[in-house]
Amino acid sequence: MKLWQKETGSKKEVELFTIGRDPDFDILLAPFDVMGSMAHAEMLSTIGLLTAEENEILQIGLKDIYKEIQEGKFEIAPGVEDVHSQVEFLLTERFGDVGKKLHSGRSRNDQVLVDLKLYYRNEIEQIVEDCSALFTILISLSEKHQNDLMPGYTHTQLAMPSSFGLWFSSFAESLSEDLGLLKAAFDLANKNPLGSAAGYGSSFPLNRTMTTELLGFADLHHNVINAQNSRGKTERTLAFAMAGIAGTLNRMASDVCIFMNQHFAFISFPDDLTTGSSIMPHKKNPDVFELIRAKSNQIQSIPNTISLLLSNTTTGYHRDLQLLKEEIFPGIETLKSCLQMTGFMLNSVTVKENILSDSFYKHLFSVEVVNDLVLSGVPFRDAYKQVGLDIESGNFAPDQTNLKHTHEGSIGNLNLDAIEKKMDLAVKEFNFHTVNQAIQHLTK
Repeated sequence: MKLWQKETGSKKEVELFTIGRDPDFDILLAPFDVMGSMAHAEMLSTIGLLTAEENEILQIGLKDIYKEIQEGKFEIAPGVEDVHSQVEFLLTERFGDVGKKLHSGRSRNDQVLVDLKLYYRNEIEQIVEDCSALFTILISLSEKHQNDLMPGYTHTQLAMPSSFGLWFSSFAESLSEDLGLLKAAFDLANKNPLGSAAGYGSSFPLNRTMTTELLGFADLHHNVINAQNSRGKTERTLAFAMAGIAGTLNRMASDVCIFMNQHFAFISFPDDLTTGSSIMPHKKNPDVFELIRAKSNQIQSIPNTISLLLSNTTTGYHRDLQLLKEEIFPGIETLKSCLQMTGFMLNSVTVKENILSDSFYKHLFSVEVVNDLVLSGVPFRDAYKQVGLDIESGNFAPDQTNLKHTHEGSIGNLNLDAIEKKMDLAVKEFNFHTVNQAIQHLTK
């Protein structure tokens, strides 16, 4: 039996098809559904749709259910359509008719929207924490290896001298920039849609500002149609933000897979962090980074899938939107695991020293020699031609230890303090403290 069902139910085939994978995801939304109901009940008591006593009963009941969820004792019973129905059924079963009053002034549309917004907000905080943890590891490695030189490449060809300090910190700064787009997604998730009902508001005198404050939202979607239309828009923005972080991880993983190759042998990992071959005893395969590379590509495909799901939906709710969960929920879990595993692996990385002392890499220093000639007064084009001729004739013999890179962000001046400040500012922009304070006060 469904809450919205009248005398005639859907055929089993239709029911199975339309429910899809929702039961798998509804458990993740359970704590947030209860939070939304706590705020809604509190608001209903201020506008006369619940008495103070009824609100107190519902708050006690909802807090009990919230505790059961936290302890892993909550489940959606067979035959119950979704998490929203399960919570209401439990309240009605335990406290009688007062449980049936909780849905006054809201639709499952805005109820689901609130759950999703709270869930995304919570998950974004975890993603930021994982990014910050990986950032710290990368900065530490950059400091440790700032004087360990390595080849730099363009077109996958030997180009100019680089360093492991420069390489590690490039991904650190990239993560700090990736948080900019994630903040845009957070801002959309941090707006309250409750009170928009099915997308056209309610004739009840709902206090939407009150529920906004109770749930720690920074603002509300003022227009009720826009509130409903934010479903999909929020997911698409979040998907692009996740894809940005995944792109950073993808490039790093691709580099690692190449640098572990015996032809390079720039970095290595302990045997127990690599895998072997069933027939080749010498193999140390970078399976973790190959999977990070593949999984990050999967994440980068999500924005396209979501855009296509939304491409021909008109104003208002459509069942198409249910499928967004099937893309974004697993994507969030995958991204978090990739961030965590990247950090786990990098904690054990070993960097090869003195790579560029090998004469094989002497051509990397051609630009250094050209620049030295320019500094001595030779016009750049003449210096370039002279060094090129020396290389062609086999007479090029540079000093492979003399590097003079001093400008901001170069080998000799990594600007790690500036990059760390950039990350600190990016994280502070989210203001998670205010959000968490509101939720703790609501659920205590």
